[in-house]
Amino acid sequence: MEIKYKPTLPQTPLPIVIIGAGGIVGDAHLPAYRKAGFEVFGITNRTRARAEKLAAEWNIPHVFDTVDDAVAAAPANAVYDITIMPEQFVATLEKLPEGAGVLIQKPMGDYFWQTKEILEVCRRKKLMAAINCQLRFAPYVAAARYMIDQGLIGELYDMEVRVTLQTPWELFPHVMIHPRLEIQYHSIHYIDLLRSFLGDPHSVMAKTLKHPAKSLSSSRSTILFDYGNTMHAVINTNHDHAFGPHNQESFIKWEGTKGAIKARMGLLMDYPHGVPDKFEYCIVEEGKAPEWKEVQLEGSWFPDAFIGTMSSVMRYKNGETNVLPTSVEDVVKTMAVVEAAYKSSDTGGVIADYVE
Repeated sequence: MEIKYKPTLPQTPLPIVIIGAGGIVGDAHLPAYRKAGFEVFGITNRTRARAEKLAAEWNIPHVFDTVDDAVAAAPANAVYDITIMPEQFVATLEKLPEGAGVLIQKPMGDYFWQTKEILEVCRRKKLMAAINCQLRFAPYVAAARYMIDQGLIGELYDMEVRVTLQTPWELFPHVMIHPRLEIQYHSIHYIDLLRSFLGDPHSVMAKTLKHPAKSLSSSRSTILFDYGNTMHAVINTNHDHAFGPHNQESFIKWEGTKGAIKARMGLLMDYPHGVPDKFEYCIVEEGKAPEWKEVQLEGSWFPDAFIGTMSSVMRYKNGETNVLPTSVEDVVKTMAVVEAAYKSSDTGGVIADYVE
Protein backbone atom coordinates (compact mmCIF):
# COMPACT_ATOMS: atom_id res chain seq x y z
CA MET A 1 0.00 0.00 0.00
CA GLU A 2 1.33 3.46 -0.90
CA ILE A 3 0.95 5.96 1.93
CA LYS A 4 1.41 9.65 1.12
CA TYR A 5 2.95 11.53 4.02
CA LYS A 6 5.62 13.95 2.78
CA PRO A 7 4.82 17.68 2.90
CA THR A 8 4.08 19.62 -0.26
CA LEU A 9 6.93 22.07 -0.81
CA PRO A 10 6.33 25.57 -2.18
CA GLN A 11 6.78 26.03 -5.92
CA THR A 12 8.66 29.22 -5.13
CA PRO A 13 10.49 29.06 -1.76
CA LEU A 14 10.75 32.42 0.01
CA PRO A 15 13.72 33.84 1.95
CA ILE A 16 13.54 33.33 5.71
CA VAL A 17 14.49 35.80 8.44
CA ILE A 18 14.88 34.11 11.83
CA ILE A 19 14.18 36.12 14.98
CA GLY A 20 15.75 34.30 17.92
CA ALA A 21 18.69 31.91 18.23
CA GLY A 22 17.67 29.41 20.90
CA GLY A 23 18.48 25.71 20.91
CA ILE A 24 15.43 24.73 18.85
CA VAL A 25 16.72 26.83 15.93
CA GLY A 26 19.93 24.85 15.60
CA ASP A 27 18.31 21.53 16.50
CA ALA A 28 15.28 21.66 14.22
CA HIS A 29 14.59 24.84 12.23
CA LEU A 30 17.91 25.15 10.40
CA PRO A 31 18.33 21.41 9.72
CA ALA A 32 14.79 21.35 8.31
CA TYR A 33 15.33 24.36 6.09
CA ARG A 34 18.60 23.01 4.73
CA LYS A 35 16.95 19.65 4.02
CA ALA A 36 14.11 21.40 2.17
CA GLY A 37 16.46 23.69 0.25
CA PHE A 38 15.06 26.89 1.83
CA GLU A 39 17.21 30.02 1.91
CA VAL A 40 17.79 31.66 5.30
CA PHE A 41 18.53 35.30 4.54
CA GLY A 42 19.40 36.45 8.03
CA ILE A 43 19.09 36.01 11.78
CA THR A 44 18.85 38.29 14.82
CA ASN A 45 18.97 37.66 18.54
CA ARG A 46 19.13 39.81 21.68
CA THR A 47 22.53 38.25 22.35
CA ARG A 48 24.28 38.80 19.02
CA ALA A 49 26.96 36.19 19.75
CA ARG A 50 24.38 33.40 19.70
CA ALA A 51 23.12 34.53 16.31
CA GLU A 52 26.67 34.81 14.99
CA LYS A 53 27.44 31.27 16.14
CA LEU A 54 24.45 29.82 14.26
CA ALA A 55 25.19 31.98 11.24
CA ALA A 56 28.72 30.59 11.08
CA GLU A 57 27.55 26.99 11.49
CA TRP A 58 24.77 27.22 8.90
CA ASN A 59 26.20 29.74 6.42
CA ILE A 60 23.59 32.42 7.11
CA PRO A 61 24.80 35.52 5.25
CA HIS A 62 23.39 38.26 7.49
CA VAL A 63 23.36 38.79 11.26
CA PHE A 64 21.39 41.76 12.60
CA ASP A 65 21.58 43.57 15.93
CA THR A 66 17.83 44.18 16.19
CA VAL A 67 14.52 43.13 14.72
CA ASP A 68 14.19 46.61 13.22
CA ASP A 69 17.50 46.17 11.39
CA ALA A 70 16.47 42.73 10.12
CA VAL A 71 13.13 44.02 8.81
CA ALA A 72 14.77 47.01 7.14
CA ALA A 73 17.22 44.78 5.26
CA ALA A 74 14.92 41.86 4.50
CA PRO A 75 13.61 41.16 0.98
CA ALA A 76 10.02 42.30 0.45
CA ASN A 77 8.79 38.70 0.16
CA ALA A 78 10.60 37.42 3.28
CA VAL A 79 8.92 35.05 5.71
CA TYR A 80 9.68 35.70 9.38
CA ASP A 81 10.42 32.78 11.71
CA ILE A 82 9.88 33.94 15.31
CA THR A 83 11.53 31.62 17.83
CA ILE A 84 11.63 33.77 20.98
CA MET A 85 9.64 33.40 24.22
CA PRO A 86 5.89 34.14 24.10
CA GLU A 87 5.98 37.31 26.20
CA GLN A 88 8.02 38.94 23.41
CA PHE A 89 5.68 37.97 20.54
CA VAL A 90 3.41 41.03 20.46
CA ALA A 91 6.22 43.60 20.51
CA THR A 92 8.03 41.68 17.77
CA LEU A 93 4.96 41.23 15.57
CA GLU A 94 4.35 44.99 15.78
CA LYS A 95 7.71 45.54 14.03
CA LEU A 96 6.95 43.33 11.01
CA PRO A 97 5.70 44.72 7.70
CA GLU A 98 1.94 44.68 7.19
CA GLY A 99 0.82 41.53 5.39
CA ALA A 100 4.07 39.65 6.09
CA GLY A 101 4.23 35.88 6.24
CA VAL A 102 5.22 34.74 9.71
CA LEU A 103 5.71 31.45 11.55
CA ILE A 104 5.48 31.88 15.34
CA GLN A 105 6.90 29.37 17.79
CA LYS A 106 4.34 27.64 19.99
CA PRO A 107 2.73 28.22 22.44
CA MET A 108 0.60 31.10 21.21
CA GLY A 109 1.11 32.95 24.48
CA ASP A 110 1.68 31.75 28.03
CA TYR A 111 -1.83 32.74 29.11
CA PHE A 112 -5.03 33.15 27.15
CA TRP A 113 -4.99 36.94 27.51
CA GLN A 114 -1.64 36.90 25.68
CA THR A 115 -3.12 34.62 23.04
CA LYS A 116 -5.84 37.16 22.35
CA GLU A 117 -3.29 39.99 22.12
CA ILE A 118 -1.27 37.99 19.56
CA LEU A 119 -4.41 37.30 17.54
CA GLU A 120 -5.35 40.98 17.62
CA VAL A 121 -2.03 42.24 16.26
CA CYS A 122 -1.98 39.55 13.55
CA ARG A 123 -5.48 40.54 12.44
CA ARG A 124 -4.77 44.28 12.56
CA LYS A 125 -1.55 44.00 10.57
CA LYS A 126 -3.10 41.42 8.20
CA LEU A 127 -0.20 39.06 8.87
CA MET A 128 -0.26 35.67 7.18
CA ALA A 129 0.54 34.10 10.53
CA ALA A 130 0.79 30.50 11.64
CA ILE A 131 1.89 28.89 14.88
CA ASN A 132 4.65 26.26 14.68
CA CYS A 133 2.49 23.35 15.86
CA GLN A 134 4.75 21.05 13.90
CA LEU A 135 3.66 17.68 15.32
CA ARG A 136 0.78 17.83 12.83
CA PHE A 137 3.44 17.44 10.10
CA ALA A 138 5.51 14.62 11.63
CA PRO A 139 5.83 11.80 9.07
CA TYR A 140 3.89 9.27 11.18
CA VAL A 141 1.09 11.77 11.82
CA ALA A 142 0.83 12.67 8.14
CA ALA A 143 0.78 8.97 7.24
CA ALA A 144 -1.99 8.28 9.76
CA ARG A 145 -3.99 11.24 8.49
CA TYR A 146 -3.73 9.97 4.91
CA MET A 147 -4.94 6.50 5.88
CA ILE A 148 -7.83 7.86 7.95
CA ASP A 149 -8.85 10.32 5.21
CA GLN A 150 -8.87 7.38 2.75
CA GLY A 151 -11.28 5.54 5.07
CA LEU A 152 -8.85 2.65 5.54
CA ILE A 153 -9.53 2.16 9.27
CA GLY A 154 -13.21 3.07 9.07
CA GLU A 155 -14.91 5.47 11.46
CA LEU A 156 -12.46 6.80 14.04
CA TYR A 157 -13.74 6.25 17.59
CA ASP A 158 -10.63 6.28 19.80
CA MET A 159 -7.50 8.43 19.88
CA GLU A 160 -4.89 8.17 22.60
CA VAL A 161 -1.54 9.81 23.30
CA ARG A 162 0.62 8.21 25.98
CA VAL A 163 4.02 9.42 27.15
CA THR A 164 5.74 7.54 29.99
CA LEU A 165 9.43 8.38 30.20
CA GLN A 166 12.06 10.57 31.83
CA THR A 167 12.28 14.04 30.31
CA PRO A 168 15.52 16.00 30.86
CA TRP A 169 13.87 19.35 31.56
CA GLU A 170 17.27 20.78 32.47
CA LEU A 171 17.97 21.04 28.74
CA PHE A 172 15.32 23.78 28.63
CA PRO A 173 16.33 26.21 31.41
CA HIS A 174 13.91 28.96 30.32
CA VAL A 175 11.03 26.50 30.13
CA MET A 176 11.56 24.29 33.19
CA ILE A 177 10.88 27.22 35.56
CA HIS A 178 7.53 27.99 33.95
CA PRO A 179 4.49 27.95 36.29
CA ARG A 180 2.50 26.09 33.62
CA LEU A 181 5.12 23.63 32.48
CA GLU A 182 3.57 20.33 31.39
CA ILE A 183 0.41 21.25 29.49
CA GLN A 184 1.54 24.68 28.26
CA TYR A 185 4.89 23.50 26.91
CA HIS A 186 4.44 19.80 26.20
CA SER A 187 0.92 18.40 26.10
CA ILE A 188 -0.12 21.41 24.03
CA HIS A 189 1.37 19.48 21.09
CA TYR A 190 -1.10 16.65 21.67
CA ILE A 191 -4.07 18.94 22.33
CA ASP A 192 -3.42 20.61 18.99
CA LEU A 193 -2.94 17.22 17.34
CA LEU A 194 -6.25 15.84 18.63
CA ARG A 195 -8.05 18.97 17.49
CA SER A 196 -6.55 18.57 14.01
CA PHE A 197 -8.12 15.11 13.73
CA LEU A 198 -11.29 15.42 15.78
CA GLY A 199 -12.23 19.10 15.73
CA ASP A 200 -13.09 21.21 18.75
CA PRO A 201 -14.18 19.26 21.86
CA HIS A 202 -17.39 20.13 23.68
CA SER A 203 -15.48 20.26 26.96
CA VAL A 204 -12.27 19.08 28.58
CA MET A 205 -11.43 17.45 31.91
CA ALA A 206 -7.87 17.53 33.17
CA LYS A 207 -5.49 17.19 36.07
CA THR A 208 -1.85 18.25 35.94
CA LEU A 209 0.45 17.29 38.79
CA LYS A 210 3.80 17.89 40.46
CA HIS A 211 6.40 15.30 41.45
CA PRO A 212 6.83 15.23 45.26
CA ALA A 213 10.62 15.42 45.07
CA LYS A 214 10.99 17.98 42.26
CA SER A 215 10.60 21.75 42.07
CA LEU A 216 8.91 21.68 38.64
CA SER A 217 5.44 23.21 38.52
CA SER A 218 4.06 20.07 36.83
CA SER A 219 5.38 16.97 35.12
CA ARG A 220 2.38 14.63 34.67
CA SER A 221 -1.06 15.25 33.18
CA THR A 222 -4.22 13.46 32.18
CA ILE A 223 -6.52 15.27 29.76
CA LEU A 224 -9.86 13.82 28.66
CA PHE A 225 -11.84 15.36 25.80
CA ASP A 226 -15.62 15.24 25.42
CA TYR A 227 -16.59 14.49 21.83
CA GLY A 228 -19.89 12.83 22.63
CA ASN A 229 -20.79 9.24 23.48
CA THR A 230 -18.62 7.24 21.08
CA MET A 231 -15.30 9.10 20.67
CA HIS A 232 -12.73 8.40 23.37
CA ALA A 233 -9.88 10.93 23.26
CA VAL A 234 -7.28 11.07 26.02
CA ILE A 235 -3.75 12.30 26.72
CA ASN A 236 -1.69 10.70 29.47
CA THR A 237 1.80 12.04 30.18
CA ASN A 238 4.32 11.03 32.84
CA HIS A 239 7.74 12.67 32.52
CA ASP A 240 8.97 11.15 35.82
CA HIS A 241 9.37 7.50 34.81
CA ALA A 242 13.02 7.24 35.87
CA PHE A 243 13.17 3.44 35.93
CA GLY A 244 15.07 2.69 32.76
CA PRO A 245 13.81 2.17 29.21
CA HIS A 246 12.10 -1.19 29.73
CA ASN A 247 8.60 0.16 30.35
CA GLN A 248 8.92 3.58 28.81
CA GLU A 249 6.33 4.47 26.17
CA SER A 250 5.74 7.30 23.72
CA PHE A 251 2.97 6.74 21.21
CA ILE A 252 -0.11 7.99 19.41
CA LYS A 253 -2.85 5.46 18.68
CA TRP A 254 -5.90 5.74 16.45
CA GLU A 255 -8.66 3.08 16.48
CA GLY A 256 -11.47 2.83 13.96
CA THR A 257 -14.28 0.47 13.03
CA LYS A 258 -12.12 -1.26 10.37
CA GLY A 259 -8.63 -1.01 11.84
CA ALA A 260 -6.07 0.77 13.98
CA ILE A 261 -2.81 2.72 13.68
CA LYS A 262 -0.05 3.11 16.24
CA ALA A 263 2.95 5.43 15.94
CA ARG A 264 5.90 5.46 18.29
CA MET A 265 7.33 8.95 18.83
CA GLY A 266 10.93 7.86 19.17
CA LEU A 267 12.32 11.36 19.63
CA LEU A 268 11.01 11.67 23.18
CA MET A 269 12.61 8.45 24.41
CA ASP A 270 16.22 8.91 25.54
CA TYR A 271 15.86 12.57 24.54
CA PRO A 272 17.64 14.29 22.84
CA HIS A 273 19.20 11.21 21.22
CA GLY A 274 15.89 9.46 20.66
CA VAL A 275 15.13 5.95 19.45
CA PRO A 276 13.72 4.96 16.04
CA ASP A 277 10.12 5.85 15.28
CA LYS A 278 7.74 3.03 14.49
CA PHE A 279 4.60 3.15 12.34
CA GLU A 280 2.20 0.18 12.41
CA TYR A 281 -1.32 -0.44 11.23
CA CYS A 282 -3.87 -3.23 11.38
CA ILE A 283 -6.80 -3.46 8.97
CA VAL A 284 -9.35 -6.09 9.88
CA GLU A 285 -10.33 -8.46 7.07
CA GLU A 286 -13.35 -10.70 7.43
CA GLY A 287 -12.41 -14.29 8.16
CA LYS A 288 -8.78 -13.45 8.94
CA ALA A 289 -6.97 -12.96 12.23
CA PRO A 290 -5.90 -9.35 12.88
CA GLU A 291 -2.38 -8.71 11.59
CA TRP A 292 -0.21 -5.69 12.33
CA LYS A 293 2.04 -4.43 9.54
CA GLU A 294 4.96 -2.04 9.92
CA VAL A 295 5.79 0.66 7.37
CA GLN A 296 9.20 2.33 7.17
CA LEU A 297 8.77 6.09 6.89
CA GLU A 298 11.50 8.59 6.04
CA GLY A 299 12.26 11.34 8.52
CA SER A 300 10.96 12.08 12.01
CA TRP A 301 9.34 14.79 14.14
CA PHE A 302 12.69 16.64 14.38
CA PRO A 303 13.58 18.12 11.97
CA ASP A 304 11.22 16.98 9.20
CA ALA A 305 7.96 18.26 10.70
CA PHE A 306 9.43 21.76 10.67
CA ILE A 307 9.57 21.58 6.88
CA GLY A 308 5.80 21.14 6.87
CA THR A 309 4.96 24.19 8.97
CA MET A 310 7.27 26.54 7.07
CA SER A 311 6.17 25.13 3.70
CA SER A 312 2.54 25.78 4.59
CA VAL A 313 3.28 29.46 5.32
CA MET A 314 5.26 29.91 2.10
CA ARG A 315 2.61 28.21 -0.03
CA TYR A 316 -0.15 30.28 1.57
CA LYS A 317 1.76 33.53 1.07
CA ASN A 318 2.44 32.58 -2.56
CA GLY A 319 -1.24 31.90 -3.19
CA GLU A 320 -0.46 28.24 -3.98
CA THR A 321 -3.08 27.17 -1.40
CA ASN A 322 -5.91 28.83 0.47
CA VAL A 323 -5.38 26.62 3.54
CA LEU A 324 -3.04 27.55 6.38
CA PRO A 325 -3.41 24.56 8.74
CA THR A 326 -1.87 26.06 11.90
CA SER A 327 -3.06 29.63 11.35
CA VAL A 328 -3.47 31.84 14.41
CA GLU A 329 -7.21 31.71 13.73
CA ASP A 330 -7.13 27.93 14.21
CA VAL A 331 -4.55 27.61 17.00
CA VAL A 332 -6.37 30.17 19.14
CA LYS A 333 -8.84 27.30 19.66
CA THR A 334 -6.02 25.02 20.81
CA MET A 335 -5.09 27.69 23.33
CA ALA A 336 -8.70 27.89 24.48
CA VAL A 337 -8.61 24.14 25.19
CA VAL A 338 -5.28 24.54 27.04
CA GLU A 339 -6.87 27.24 29.21
CA ALA A 340 -9.90 25.05 29.84
CA ALA A 341 -7.61 22.17 30.89
CA TYR A 342 -5.92 24.36 33.50
CA LYS A 343 -9.29 25.59 34.74
CA SER A 344 -10.49 22.00 35.04
CA SER A 345 -7.31 21.01 36.88
CA ASP A 346 -7.69 23.91 39.32
CA THR A 347 -11.39 23.45 40.06
CA GLY A 348 -11.33 19.68 40.48
CA GLY A 349 -13.89 17.00 39.75
CA VAL A 350 -17.32 16.19 41.13
CA ILE A 351 -17.19 15.45 44.85
CA ALA A 352 -18.62 12.04 45.64
CA ASP A 353 -21.62 11.91 47.94
CA TYR A 354 -20.25 9.35 50.39
CA VAL A 355 -22.72 7.56 52.61
CA GLU A 356 -21.73 7.61 56.30
